[in-house]
Amino acid sequence: MDVAPRVLRLLDEVLNLNGRSASFTRDTHLLGAVPELDSMAVVSLITGLEEQFGLAIDDDDIDGATFATVGSLIDFVDAKLAG
Repeated sequence: MDVAPRVLRLLDEVLNLNGRSASFTRDTHLLGAVPELDSMAVVSLITGLEEQFGLAIDDDDIDGATFATVGSLIDFVDAKLAG
């Protein structure tokens, strides 16, 4: 399963980026760089990841580094899917 496009699509939907995520790379910074990614959006994004990928994400699973870049978010999802 290719996680990256699904994560980018979810970012676009949750943050209402109107297609801007199409230009994101693994190195694109998220927290502090994408104004739409505030604390409420993080909660919505976590919920979206759980629904999209069938994950259960505990508070202890995540920290600021998880949302540092697109790549760190994709790697987090990959690791959760791997078990």
